[in-house]
Amino acid sequence: MKLTKRSESVKSNSNSLGVSRRAFMRNSAIATGGIAAGAYTFGPSMIKKAQAETVDPDAKVEVKRTICSHCSVGCGVYAHVQDGVWTGQEPAFDHPFNAGGHCAKGAALREHGHGERRLKYPMKLEGGKWKKLSWDQAIEEIGAKVLSIREESGPDSVYWLGSAKHNNEQAYLFRKMASLWGTNNVDHQARICHSTTVSGVANTWGYGAMTNSFNDMHNCKSMLFIGSNPAEAHPVAMQHILIAKEKNQCKIVVADPRRTRTAAKSDHYCSLRPGTDVAFIWGLLWHIFANEWEDKQFIEQRVFGMDEIRTEVAKWPPKEVERVTGVSEDDVYKAAKILSENRPGSIIWCMGGTQHTTGNNNTRAYCVLELALGNLGKSGGGANIFRGHDNVQGATDLGVLSHTLPGYYGLADGSWKHWAKVWDLDFEWVKARFDQNEYRGKKPMNNMGIPVSRWIDGVLENKDNIEQNDNIRAMFYWGHAVNSQTRGVEMQKAMQKLDMMVIVDPYPTHAAVMNNRTDGVYLLPATTQFETHGSVTASNRSIQWRDQVIEPLFDSKPDHEIMYLLSSKLGFADQLFKNITVENNQPRIEDVTREFNKGMWTIGYTGQSPERLKLHQQNWHTFHKTSLEAEGGPIHGETYGLPWPCWGTAEMKHPGTHILYDTSKPVAQGGGNFRARFGVEFEGQSLLAQDSYSLGCELEDGYPEFSDKLLKQLGWWDDLTAEEKVAAEGKNWKTDLSGGIQRVAIKHGCIPFGNAKARAIVWTFPDRVPLHREPLYTPRRDLVTDYPTWNDSESIYRLPTLYKSIQDQDKSAEYPIVLTSGRLVEYEGGGEETRSNPWLAELQQEMFVEVNPKDANDIGFKDGDMVWVEGAEKGRIKVKAMVTPRVKPGLAFIPFHFGGRFEGEDLRPKYPEGTQPYVVGEAANTATTYGYDPVTQMQETKVTLCNITKA
Repeated sequence: MKLTKRSESVKSNSNSLGVSRRAFMRNSAIATGGIAAGAYTFGPSMIKKAQAETVDPDAKVEVKRTICSHCSVGCGVYAHVQDGVWTGQEPAFDHPFNAGGHCAKGAALREHGHGERRLKYPMKLEGGKWKKLSWDQAIEEIGAKVLSIREESGPDSVYWLGSAKHNNEQAYLFRKMASLWGTNNVDHQARICHSTTVSGVANTWGYGAMTNSFNDMHNCKSMLFIGSNPAEAHPVAMQHILIAKEKNQCKIVVADPRRTRTAAKSDHYCSLRPGTDVAFIWGLLWHIFANEWEDKQFIEQRVFGMDEIRTEVAKWPPKEVERVTGVSEDDVYKAAKILSENRPGSIIWCMGGTQHTTGNNNTRAYCVLELALGNLGKSGGGANIFRGHDNVQGATDLGVLSHTLPGYYGLADGSWKHWAKVWDLDFEWVKARFDQNEYRGKKPMNNMGIPVSRWIDGVLENKDNIEQNDNIRAMFYWGHAVNSQTRGVEMQKAMQKLDMMVIVDPYPTHAAVMNNRTDGVYLLPATTQFETHGSVTASNRSIQWRDQVIEPLFDSKPDHEIMYLLSSKLGFADQLFKNITVENNQPRIEDVTREFNKGMWTIGYTGQSPERLKLHQQNWHTFHKTSLEAEGGPIHGETYGLPWPCWGTAEMKHPGTHILYDTSKPVAQGGGNFRARFGVEFEGQSLLAQDSYSLGCELEDGYPEFSDKLLKQLGWWDDLTAEEKVAAEGKNWKTDLSGGIQRVAIKHGCIPFGNAKARAIVWTFPDRVPLHREPLYTPRRDLVTDYPTWNDSESIYRLPTLYKSIQDQDKSAEYPIVLTSGRLVEYEGGGEETRSNPWLAELQQEMFVEVNPKDANDIGFKDGDMVWVEGAEKGRIKVKAMVTPRVKPGLAFIPFHFGGRFEGEDLRPKYPEGTQPYVVGEAANTATTYGYDPVTQMQETKVTLCNITKA
């Protein structure tokens, strides 16, 4: 499947959004630069079979199995290799996820493996010029500088910004590397895409991940998409959605400020005002409760705190919902009726729901809706949370986050002791690597680090206001697109203040050219995932193995080799790789997999050995395309990719968990229930499940988490072997490295994490019940009094955070248009990789802003004109206008995949020679503004204010 922008975006007349193909070729220098003009012809013969002259046509064709490196659907790809050259690719028709489907990005993967615009060797910026370095020089200079900064300012002054593009093994090594350096100032893309999902969902029913799968959506009777546009962001997932529509007559409801291509396929569309998700969900529940459509038995048995939700929902009658959201009573009622009459149903959200100051309130409200309808823990139901990057789920699971260690263990001493034991390191040695001082009573080792959303403030804020010894002085941007972050103007100032920037990436990225520096910037060429091998976790929690397709291109190195070289210079390689074999400077990937298998008991990343994952990869044709269960063959009955939790050790052969919290199956076959994560009692009421338990469970009611004490109390202690008893003594299901506690619990039909109710309220969050709060930059000043934001805070994630002081400033007259942002099908993330791919670059050639015809006419510009979009904090972008009724009057939409221009300046001359992307454009986030969720510091990109003027 190949989705491209509508024909209006590629017309060649002067009033269209795009430019002609001929002009594109001329302007981007494709015809004279990396690609031979004769091979890039147009018309009926435009697409030709690739010819590689250096390859013997009789050479044996090797077929490698790999996984698309774009979004997190996890599409399988067959890569054809001859004499080491990647000569062709096919979508895997027998792969259980994509079944032969591809979007435009997936179809163009081969170009990433042989991309001519890639960074070719290490470089540094010196006197405003890019200078070529050897790897030895680069590692020596970078290592010496960070050691000097450590000596002067402490380990927290070096920031380790990781990647959603690392495979699981590299992600794990990256978090371990930052830990042994001695800092929690480590983070990655998940902070600014789904951190509010992880916190909100995990604090509702136990795990912060997708509960079902794309394939299981075939069984849905209804779906609610809110802040999600899979037709563009996850096109192959859209295939599964359309299967449900055809197979099950599934009803699709879309709630979105913009009439998207997904909305075009809906049965019912609700156009809600940006930032009003909670009010909309409470509006749905108002009708559900009023008509008694809720699942009363499910709530009684498996939900805690719904009465408090009812009290809040009662405050949201239809007129108030319409006043706040803009959605009429009829539309809200119709949506509620569709969802109630067509169960099981799924709710799907993406960054349209998460990237708000109220992001955790939004995600919790979505969960509450599903709990009220009884849609959890069953096929065709659940919360299907589509992730944006190929391994953003895995990198999150592996702990590339400033607030936790791998497996969501947190940062308490007990968590560090657990991982020190896994690493076979002395806890006191690990502890001594950190700054030993306290800041506001917090030690850095146990205090959440600065999140990636706020690294700018870590540099610019007065250091007396930060809970660490000094400001951030050096940044590693290790596979991260800075243009996906807000406050671009302040980001440039922060970059200029840094002592050093190190960019580790296959491409130079927007960071290399927007910083306005003349020195102190290093570029290290990392390989793509096609030049190495390892595992990657799809959005549905399935873990897939990738083959290495080709050898590293140019002078690039895989990320794990770079980590080894750097840690050797920094003096802790022996500890980092103590139990990991290193050959030719490359750590053995399978050893890394086994090491995280050894420690990640919390989420069941323990049963997926390299051998099991490779067996799944080689037999992906045996898995059913809906149930994901292998039908016969060597892994009969297992779920594809062994989705976590895959309990116990690999020897237990747990099949993986396709659907979380499903009581209709035994735990040994992937069943489960809600997690007992929040204790057993609250305010005098039991938090444990009532008359609800997994099939075959010997404890026919709720029960707490398993520990050595509970096994002894139940009389099951002697089910452990003698060796397991030694390891399990004083431990629980999360810290018993033998796996014995988990094995025995499952033997008796119990799930290791206990059996509790999901909680509709979260008493540890700023809002116990999710509340609607107006955005910081809101045009609706009439609602601020009724629905104000929080007060400013002096410390969240080590930094002061502003709320009320910003909302109190009325910017709505000067900036009258609401600005929101989102994805395009042609590009991904910050876009450096995809805009450097000629096949994708041709499809979408310019950055643009969507504006309603009324606003365009009132302001005085027309479709195709250049306009200035200025955000409420004065950041400006110069883009092309797309005048379209897809957005309502008073709303503007911009895509966030562009870079290479900054406030009107063309930055292409600043790229190292030969690395300029084929398409450049203003970064959307130059115009976005301040705003952060108080639980996770998620940035607010989906609702701010701007003005638009003709350029």
